[in-house]
This record gives sequence, structure tokens and C-alpha cells, in this order.
Amino acid sequence: MASNNATLTPEDIGRIAQLARLELSTDEQNAMLAQLNGFFGIVEQMRAVDTSGVEPLYTPLSAIEDVPLRLREDAVTEPDQREANMANAPARDGGLFLVPKVIE
Repeated sequence: MASNNATLTPEDIGRIAQLARLELSTDEQNAMLAQLNGFFGIVEQMRAVDTSGVEPLYTPLSAIEDVPLRLREDAVTEPDQREANMANAPARDGGLFLVPKVIE
């Protein structure tokens, strides 16, 4: 598919569409090609920036001011509704749904 310069070809778009099970018209393929190549162009520009020595930020605002983490208290807020949730289960055991084995 794409090389390191991340430029896609119309054949690449056809293969991607096939893998995604999409049926694209020629116009849609051309639009997708332009959009994806534009995206990869932005990624290449971002890769060209020297970020050595730059600490990761959990929010962009922390670059200009001290932003405290807003964590909520880890507390139960909903009542236990296991029995109500299990009422329609066709098969259950010990509070767990039993399902047929589908992979051997």
C-alpha cells in the first residue's frame, strides 16, 4: 500500500474500499483519495516538527496555566439492579448470563 511518504494511489483506495466492504463510485474514490492524501500530508508536516524535550500535555491549557486534574470521587451512584437486569436472561448461573459456545 502506501510507502513512507504516505501517498496513496487510486489502487490503494480501491483496496481499502474492498477491505471495508464499501462500494465507491469513481467520483467518491477520487474524493477519498484527495482527503486521505491531504490527511497524510498533515501528518508528515507534524512529523517534521522537532518535539524533542517537549513534555506531553494532558490538556493544551496546561502549556499556559496550571490546570488541576478534575477527578470525581470514586463512589457508587447507582443501586444494585442485577436481578432486574437478569429477569429476561434465557439462561443464567450465579448472576451471570449463560450463552452458547460459538468458537471451538
